[in-house]
Amino acid sequence: MMPTIAIGADHAGFEYKEILKKWLEKNAYKTKDFGTYNTESADYPDFAHPVAEAVEKGEFDLGLLLCGSANGVAITANKHQGIRAAICWNEELAALARQHNNANVLCIPARYVSVEQAEKILDRFLHSSFEGGRHERRVNKISC
Repeated sequence: MMPTIAIGADHAGFEYKEILKKWLEKNAYKTKDFGTYNTESADYPDFAHPVAEAVEKGEFDLGLLLCGSANGVAITANKHQGIRAAICWNEELAALARQHNNANVLCIPARYVSVEQAEKILDRFLHSSFEGGRHERRVNKISC
């Protein structure tokens, strides 16, 4: 079964969010867009918190957040105990975030990758899975 994806972005990530949302829907993923819905200046926590909460509560399997650097959305999402948000700017990092850290929210820096790279990063994130083993012990130590 395909994972469900909660999506959010601020103004800097809006364009990529729209493109990646269409890519996800084209590839049969169920999504929910938590905003923003235009390029007007917006505060990233207003979108990162609802995405993180939806994933944390189990309403969605994974989250996708975008902002200019991805730092703001990642910092915000990681305030939630059940979230492991990872900033990924290439495919290898996306795979490792899932395989070694069991990341459940992908954060893409829209100002630092191309649309094509963002699609590849998202695809790799979605097609990688947690390896468990020695990594599970470490992941279990993350929450405070």
